[in-house]
Amino acid sequence: MAFATLPLAPPILKAVHELGYTTPTEIQAQAIPLILQGKDIIGHSQTGSGKTAAFGLPMLAQIRQGNGIQALILTPTRELCVQVSDALKGFSKYLHLRIVPVFGGVGLGPQIHATKSADIIVATPGRLMDLMQRGLRLSTVKYLVLDEADRMLDMGFIRDIEKILQHVPRQRQTLLFSATLDPKLRAIVHKYMNHPVSVQAKTHVDTSLLKETAYNVQHSDKLSLLVHLLKKQGPGITIIFSSTRYGCDKLAKKLKRQNIDATPIHGGLAQNKRINAINALHKHGQGILVATDVASRGLHISNISHVYNYDLPQAADDYVHRIGRTARAGKSGEAITFVTPEDAREFRNFMHQLHRNIPVAPLPAFEKIVEPKMPYVPHKPHGKPAHRQFWKHRRR
Repeated sequence: MAFATLPLAPPILKAVHELGYTTPTEIQAQAIPLILQGKDIIGHSQTGSGKTAAFGLPMLAQIRQGNGIQALILTPTRELCVQVSDALKGFSKYLHLRIVPVFGGVGLGPQIHATKSADIIVATPGRLMDLMQRGLRLSTVKYLVLDEADRMLDMGFIRDIEKILQHVPRQRQTLLFSATLDPKLRAIVHKYMNHPVSVQAKTHVDTSLLKETAYNVQHSDKLSLLVHLLKKQGPGITIIFSSTRYGCDKLAKKLKRQNIDATPIHGGLAQNKRINAINALHKHGQGILVATDVASRGLHISNISHVYNYDLPQAADDYVHRIGRTARAGKSGEAITFVTPEDAREFRNFMHQLHRNIPVAPLPAFEKIVEPKMPYVPHKPHGKPAHRQFWKHRRR
């Protein structure tokens, strides 16, 4: 099947052709005809499966300029919000539609002004709620998309989503995309969707091009092993996953002390810093990100050569999303997982759930890094620090 065979308007097909799209992905081939028929759908798809085009192309084909906000796409993160908005702008190049991204971390005023003339809004739930409290109306919405709904659930947006759904017309088409379908999401499906049709696509990772390796390593040796492997590998883009924001920042600083330029990226950073970090990778085609799971989905970063699971993910599905950042578009990739004795049981459970058997490689010889210890500071009897220098050190 080619895009030209799909019942899409010529201006959309022209834009798609110019963007280099020729053959629909599995999720696109299944979803586009159903969406054009007016069906509600539940799309099960992993990162990189092409779901933005799957819901975006048929939706754009049915929207007319100047009729108010006709489509609302909810996304879990600011990065995905910008990515989806940019993709829709590319698809609608010859339609002259007004597509407005709405997310936190920037001023409200410009977004309030922009939404007044919007045809399509791509938004994170929290910021959309802020705009609704300031008078934004969604009474003209015909198409509602919940993108990466499971991620929004994980991030605590379920109440905001339900409030938003109550302000969108019941006569609408609802499209939900999620890698998993939690019981709470099933409740939304039953309550707010109209006889949805399920479509499913396999992960986009090419397992024939993906090399997965695990190392059994002591917690105290993780940094030393990571530095050794990073210095040994060739140029490319690398993502190192840490489990927390604090751990992410801390690891990036430790790597910089070893003359490895690593940039932390997580939900606690200012929006401009996050965008600048991604733009730098795109510009140079190489670099190292130390990231929380916010980067495992929603960030558009191509040509990732290595993924490191420095900390194990929260769930088996998150492991799939992480390694799904590499081995794409016919290029090889490598996923390396560090397994400490404390993590061994959980790692085995993940592999059992995923029906995987990742080889455990022998530890290479590596130089052990001795990290500086925090100086001991005596405390007063009531437990407060003896001097202000202690708190100055803690704030760094």
